[in-house]
Amino acid sequence: MCALTAAGQGRQVRVLERSNKLGKKILMSGGGRCNFTNLHVEAEHFLSDNAHFVKSALGRYPPHSFISLVESYGVEFEERKHGQLFCVHSAKEILAMLEAECLSLGVQFQTHCDVSQLSAKAQNAAGADRFSLRYTHQDQPIEVHCQSVVVATGALSIPTLGGSDQGYQLAEQFGINLVPRRAGLVPFMFTGDLKDFCVALAGVSMPVAVRCGSQGFVEDLLFTHRGLSGPVMLQISSYWSPGEALTLDVCPERDLAEWLVTRKHQKPNQTVVTALSEVLPKSFAEQFVGLYYAQFLNVKCAELRDQQLGQVGRDLNAWQIKPAATEGYRTAEVTLGGVSTDALSSKTLEARGQPGLFFVGEVVDVSGHLGGFNFQWAWASGFCAGQVA
Repeated sequence: MCALTAAGQGRQVRVLERSNKLGKKILMSGGGRCNFTNLHVEAEHFLSDNAHFVKSALGRYPPHSFISLVESYGVEFEERKHGQLFCVHSAKEILAMLEAECLSLGVQFQTHCDVSQLSAKAQNAAGADRFSLRYTHQDQPIEVHCQSVVVATGALSIPTLGGSDQGYQLAEQFGINLVPRRAGLVPFMFTGDLKDFCVALAGVSMPVAVRCGSQGFVEDLLFTHRGLSGPVMLQISSYWSPGEALTLDVCPERDLAEWLVTRKHQKPNQTVVTALSEVLPKSFAEQFVGLYYAQFLNVKCAELRDQQLGQVGRDLNAWQIKPAATEGYRTAEVTLGGVSTDALSSKTLEARGQPGLFFVGEVVDVSGHLGGFNFQWAWASGFCAGQVA
């Protein structure tokens, strides 16, 4: 996006790609359908030390701007829940669209590139090249001189797709502060009984509400052989810190304490598990009662006091669990933290005190919620930098 925008301003643009091909994250996103933006983009959907930083870029390049580009190429897309937009056919269409736009404007692409040095020159004349950049391309050393450098390296997430700390190294080289980094939008892992609990339910999905501190989400949870995943867990992971507990409501539409007591009088011969299986996956009900209330496992509701049934229900509506860790950068969809927004212009993403140096996308301390928000930040920040780079 930055390359095609800058080229559209008449600039000569060269894109240096570290990987063997362009757009790997685009191709794998959304299960191969690319959740390329969201209809409901607001600053509240992003995490940053400066909550207001994203507003300028998102305002200058809102979702409908990218949607218009997609429509102009005849790419079919569909709206799914929560305003998420996906390609009907393939993420390859988004990548092909961006490549076509760039090539039509004369953008040069080079893959297999590894930047070894970036240095600023002393400014002796207006319009003179500001930077010297050295890199290797297919093991051949190359040096170029340029007026602007845009760092769009991504971050640490999913190293198999090219995630690295190169962008952070370049920032530190120019004295730019970094906000501490950690994995975001990432599954949780558990140990002991909770891990066994998750393993027994691996593959089971169910809608839940989850809270961590003051932040909460309502979405689907997925049990895995390592712990918990699914949209709701990925969302809350960005707000979780090691040692914190999560509170899950596994039946957010019902007061299960009240419901179980009522059920006892309606169907007294039902076991607790059978009753719960009417509103929860049976396998989950069996595992939960077996772990926390093993003495009730085969007991009829009529044989339990209302207080006992009420406690089971309350625990299901406020199930507290403490993750051992997240799966880390290996599976994280984003990296939280990064290049401090204090060092950048919110309008242009240019580094303060270093004219011509820009940082865009995930390398910056801006991370979005699940649902197309991170791509929209990439498009918007790239556009704003490309306008002036």
